[in-house]
Parts: sequence; structure tokens; C-alpha cells
Amino acid sequence: MRQMARVRRGAMTAALLAISVTGSLMTACTSGGGATDDGRGHVPGPAHSHGTAASSGSVLAVKIDNAPAARPQTGLDAADVVYAEQVEGGLSRLMAVYASKLPKAIGPVRSARESDLELLRQFDEPTLAYSGVQHKLLRLVDQAPLNLRPPDKVPAAYYRGTDNAAPHNLYLRPQRLMGSAAPGSAALTTGFRFGAAPSGGSPETSRTVRFPAARFTFTWSGSRQRWLVAMDGTPAVTAEGRTVAPATVVVQYVKVRTSKYHDVLGNKTPYTETVGSGTAKVLRDGRAFDVNWARPKATDGTRFTTADGTPMNFAQGQVWVVFAKA
Repeated sequence: MRQMARVRRGAMTAALLAISVTGSLMTACTSGGGATDDGRGHVPGPAHSHGTAASSGSVLAVKIDNAPAARPQTGLDAADVVYAEQVEGGLSRLMAVYASKLPKAIGPVRSARESDLELLRQFDEPTLAYSGVQHKLLRLVDQAPLNLRPPDKVPAAYYRGTDNAAPHNLYLRPQRLMGSAAPGSAALTTGFRFGAAPSGGSPETSRTVRFPAARFTFTWSGSRQRWLVAMDGTPAVTAEGRTVAPATVVVQYVKVRTSKYHDVLGNKTPYTETVGSGTAKVLRDGRAFDVNWARPKATDGTRFTTADGTPMNFAQGQVWVVFAKA
């Protein structure tokens, strides 16, 4: 039945993502106790009973801290797709999705948000690693078709590092969730297409996307044929000094509304709507393309097309999607 479901899910999405991501990271942090919250009173929700390891073919999605105190992150360069979303106070947080390769460690791991549930519906029972959720979200998270793996369910998969203070020091050992091998790129069905760039576009050397209290800058490197990432003005590198450099950057303009949830300080949680349609900028090969995006329902991937309806191909390699307010 699960195999049949994957076939049906694959038919609804536009194309299978085939990315080859290289690099393996090890963290210098030592092991600590398995935490059960994200340092702000958020507690994990109950997990579905799919066993200790993820189901075969399930991608791994990890909520990654992006506060300045959490940098440099670990394992970010090995992700197939990185989503950047707005959270409380106008700050940013990342969702990294792994299908082609699992690094040695990933983090710092932080809490999930309501809009993550909608974003992850495009995958077939993805495994979600996160530090916890707001208490009022527990019911929604438990009902979502996710393989939930917070620290209290698999404490051996998490550890506290020593380089940063809590809550910015919780790390994941992904092999303890997924086994020794990644599910393979065929498990990642996002609607993305890869291939030669379409005609048109305009030369682009740098683009900055601003949140109320955060910003991302992508600068084209002709020698590396990649976009170099800077966050809040600081170049993005991993804990071992690897430059974070996606091949394709998508600035997707979406509706960002206020949800009914808030953090412990009373800051309202933004809700990023990823189902619907709108416009986007796709950066690849040192050029910017104006495109349209469409995701009719949560179980669909997002399709990107040029003005004449031609599918927008991405460059082979890591993809960053930044959700900017329309």
C-alpha cells in the first residue's frame, strides 16, 4: 500500500528531483544529553509509530536554527533543498531537506512551525527532525502525515554541543534516524525541473532578500558557478568552513499572514502560505528569471514556469527557496 501511495504521489508532482550533493561534515562538538525542548518552553509532540528508523524512501527534513548565535551551522551544505522562512520577531529559520546524502551531523536543531506542516505535505511521509513545537500546536503536529522524530522519541540521535549555549547547541546524527544511507533523489518529489536554462533572463550578480529582522544575500561566483550565501551580512559557512553555495536560488513571493499562535514572549507567529500561486525570481547561471509559481494543493509540488508557460529548469545542485512576502 505504501508503495502504491508513492506512485500516486509521484504522478501528482511534476518531476523527480535528481541532485548530486557532495561533502560530508563532522562536528567538533561533544555529545550531551538529549533535550526535550528548544530552550523557550516548546515541548515535542507525540510521534507516529513508524519505528525508530524512517520508512524506506522517506526524505529527512530538519528545522535548523538561523539566529546569529547558532552560526555556523553544521550539515547545511549537504542538503538537497533549503527553505528559508520568517518566524517570530521578523527573524528567519531554515528547513533543510536531505534525500541524496546524509552528513555526519546537522544543526543546530530548533522547533517547528504550523506552516511547516503544509510545506512538507508535498513529500511522502517525510521524517521531520525538530526540537519541539508550541504547546497549542501539539494536536496539529500529531495529526500531520509526518514521521516525527523529536529528541524525546529518539534521544540517542541528538546531542548537545559545547561551542554554543542552549538553545543553539542541539545537533542531530541523521544516520540514527535514517540508517546508513539516504533514501535517494527519487524520493524527493517537489515539482522542480532540472536542465538547460531557458532563453532570456537578465544578468544578475547579487540579490538581497529582506525579512523584518533578517536578510539573505546571494552573490554570483563565476569561478564556482554557484551563488554564495550571506546571512545578515555575514558569509554563510559550515562549522568546518565549507562555503554554502547553491546552484539555484528561488525568491518565491508568497502571502505571509499572522497565525493564531505566538511564542513565549507573546510575539505572533507568521504563517507562510505555500499553496496557491504567485510570482518568483529564479537565479541561476548568473542570471535572474521572472517566473510564475503554482501549487494547487498541499500534496502537490511547486511548479515554476516562464511567462509563456515553459517550465523553468533549475541548475543541477543545491536549491535555496526563500519565502519573501508578496
